[in-house]
Order: sequence, then structure tokens, then C-alpha cells
Amino acid sequence: MILKYSVDPVDFRTMTTHKIREKFLLDELFVPDEVRLYYSEIDRAIVGGAFPKSAELQLRGSKRETGSDYFNSRRELGIINVGGNGSVIVDNKEYELEKLECLYIGKGDKTISFKSLSRDDFAKFYFVSYPAHIEYPDKKIGINDAEVTELGSQEMANKRTIYKYIHPNGITSCQLVMGITILEKGNVWNTMPPHTHQRRSEVYMYFDVEDDSVVFHYMGEPSETRHIVVRNLQAVISPIWSIHSGCGTKAYKFVWAMGGENQEFDDMDGITIDDIL
Repeated sequence: MILKYSVDPVDFRTMTTHKIREKFLLDELFVPDEVRLYYSEIDRAIVGGAFPKSAELQLRGSKRETGSDYFNSRRELGIINVGGNGSVIVDNKEYELEKLECLYIGKGDKTISFKSLSRDDFAKFYFVSYPAHIEYPDKKIGINDAEVTELGSQEMANKRTIYKYIHPNGITSCQLVMGITILEKGNVWNTMPPHTHQRRSEVYMYFDVEDDSVVFHYMGEPSETRHIVVRNLQAVISPIWSIHSGCGTKAYKFVWAMGGENQEFDDMDGITIDDIL
């Protein structure tokens, strides 16, 4: 498990491009036949990827980072498949996930494993976990059953659809809120004008970014913005003081996940274009 310690906004102003990438970018989430885990000090989020090719992969607990015998001993977990068809096996119950389908796994489940169902198109399971205090039931949801919000316009190059999976009106959780955003072709901006979340942190994982394209992910305080160049299947951690917005060279998709003091999707501290430097 790779540790990511927090950074305060004053130190952030002095950081180089290399240092910003080192602290906030999760650049190798999908390694063949591995479960790759990043532990963020911010809200104690664990962000990971499982890329099963030749074998079934186990998600295990860690005595050092979580002090537990199994991963969900005191945690909840949201999983979204961004690859080919695959299965997640939870305490001997198998859930098949097609691309863009989501599975919530509540606190207390002891064994979790991942496998691909095709050798032509391997599954890629992206997941985010936060500490949990109540056992909620495991539940699978597809994109057609998600709560949908359409935002933006072609004129502003930000026409996009938000699909909410884990949230107060969808799959119940302790603190995790999770879903995906899909930009329409010819649209490149997300979350502009931006916002911060004083009461929770957020993680963006960009996917279906074409090989000849990148996303410029903007972060920092509104008066001290910086950017990270993000490529396909990479994620960025956003502290409570940081905006989180992106502009791609082509359309793309991303998984967003939040954890913290509340689960209200619209609990944002809005920032106007005039406030950004």
C-alpha cells in the first residue's frame, strides 16, 4: 500500500510540478495481476485498482495501515468496473459487473476477490474506501438505474451527464458518495466554475481518455491554482481547500468519489470565475 500524506495550502503554493504529482497523482492504479492500493491521510481514503488477467485477485487487510485482519473489517467500499466484464466475489457470493456497473460492499464482509470473465477484454475494477461505523447491505447498480443529472452546454464545451450510484437517494452508505460523469463528444470541461468542499475530500479518476489525449486537472486554492496533466486511468486526490476541475484535449469520462462530514451531493462552496487566478 502506497501512503500519500496530506499537504497544507500554504506549502502547496511553493511546490514544483514534480512534487505536486508525487503528492496528489495516483498514476499506476492498474497493474496486471495486482491489486494496487493508495492510502491517503486525507479522510483516510483508500483508492485502488484491481486488474485480474491470469488469476483471481484477493483484496486483503493490512495490519500497518488499517490494523485489521480483513479489508472491510471497519470500512466500506465502492467499486466501478471500467474495463471488460468481470466478477467480484464477496464472502462466496459472486456479482458480475459489466463496464460502468457499480458494487457497494458494506462493513463486515470478510473476503473480497476480483476476476475477469473474458481473455479478450480484461476487467478493470476501480474502487474507493472510507472508514465505516454501520453495516449496510451489499448492492449492485447499473448505469440505467443511477440517478441522472444533465449539466452544461455545447456553447460552454461542458455538456455532460452525471450518474449517481452511491448517495442518500441511491445505494445507502456510511459516508461514501460515488458515481461517474460522462462528457459528450466535442465537450472538454468539467466542474467549471469550480468549487471546494470544506466538509469532505474528493477523488477523480479519469478513464476512456484516448491515447493521444490528456486532461489538465486544475487544483489548489482559487487564488493559487496549478494543474496536473492526467492520462487514462489515473486519479487525483483533492483536499478540502482545493478546487477540482478538468479540461481535456478530447472528451473523457471520470469516476468521482467523496468522503467526509456529510453526503449531500450539492454541499459545495461555489467559486466564481472572477475569483480564480
